[in-house]
Amino acid sequence: MIQSMTGYGKATVELPDKKINVEIKSLNSKAMDLSARIAPLYREKEMEIRNYVMNMIRETYGTFGFSSIETPCVEHIENLSSKQGGENEKLIFKILKRGEKLKLAEAEKESDLVDSGLRYDLTVPLSRYYSNNANELPAPFKALQMGNVWRADRPQRGRFRQFMQCDIDILGESTYLAEIELVLATTTLLGKLDFHNFTIRINDRKILKAMAQYSGFPQESFDTVFIILDKMDKIGLEGVAAELKENGYAEGSVEKYLQLFKEITNDVAGVRSCKEKLEGFLPAEAADSLEMIITSVESAKEADFRMLFDPTLVRGMSYYTGTIFEISMDEFGGSVGGGGRYDKMIGKFTGQDTPAVGFSIGFERIVMLLMERGYKVPTSKEKKAFLIEKNMPKEGMLKVLDLAKKERAAGRQVMIMNMKKNKKFQKEQLAEQGYTDITECYRDSVDNI
Repeated sequence: MIQSMTGYGKATVELPDKKINVEIKSLNSKAMDLSARIAPLYREKEMEIRNYVMNMIRETYGTFGFSSIETPCVEHIENLSSKQGGENEKLIFKILKRGEKLKLAEAEKESDLVDSGLRYDLTVPLSRYYSNNANELPAPFKALQMGNVWRADRPQRGRFRQFMQCDIDILGESTYLAEIELVLATTTLLGKLDFHNFTIRINDRKILKAMAQYSGFPQESFDTVFIILDKMDKIGLEGVAAELKENGYAEGSVEKYLQLFKEITNDVAGVRSCKEKLEGFLPAEAADSLEMIITSVESAKEADFRMLFDPTLVRGMSYYTGTIFEISMDEFGGSVGGGGRYDKMIGKFTGQDTPAVGFSIGFERIVMLLMERGYKVPTSKEKKAFLIEKNMPKEGMLKVLDLAKKERAAGRQVMIMNMKKNKKFQKEQLAEQGYTDITECYRDSVDNI
């Protein structure tokens, strides 16, 4: 509630183990300037969770045979703007030419000024990496990447301009075994992070195209039809119908198209129904592969989740050629990961198509959800602190350092600090940070520690 002409507002939230105060002030500025101050304990907790999740990612995917690689943050602008990244290509952070190459006075178009950009995902860099090193890599190649990506997006809950992305990809495997491995590895990871009752939504781009063709939409309009279909969750079936008609598509085609979604169920029976209804438009092996993926994952899964056939799932990346999937969680209200098959992308670098399929998890969103639920890292080390009296002699300092060394060797996290005047407040702060053992070290009693 606004309380003054300066726009002062304050709110307090009482939680079982903490109290959060939020204040908003506009100090006579012409614009609204907002800054956030996060309690040190909260920041420390976030970093603890981030490090734990990263370690769990490496450990879990490692057990499935994935090898860690690193790719450059900066890519040639031609690679980033190759019409493969869908809407993300509109969000590229572009980098000016440098030194003698930058000729501002002579520039007539953007390409005269820009020659590179920050990567918006990890798939394009991976494709270039594979094309340069394919002869030295195993077949199939199972890659794990963790790194920052950048998108000129509007920041909001779970969406940032710079964020950590985690990708696993299998290159050189053309069968459904690759999809099964990706889904099982990722869901196993989420299970270890204590996520339950989430959903893996799965579809195939071949089914999307077959449904559009069956309904009578011209092939050149497929991308527009899919963009409208992708809004199904927000505007519903009737909203999709209205927008398709507004775009000038024949009413008969629209009605035939929407009738398919009314009849097809979200299970293996729905996949079989697509195979029957779309005969002549859909390759039978596409439906068979999708059915095999769903039934195999359901049989072999280690985590608590369900597979859902979703014929409305589109995925925005134009480079997908076959299977596509997303992770949905009710507590987030959207996708926290996704991927699909992109068999044509690597060939743009090598001149020879290579089967490829990848899965990306929303690292930042996973961390955010764990923070919101108050997740406690199960492997947290016991914390011990030594408070040293001012002007501690050399012998006493060496004694404390030796004790700290032994404590660390025993697996504990150790903090050494100079003792402050307000010792009580200092110890309270350390206790809030999780230090359960606090030892005071004085000059005249260091031998008794």
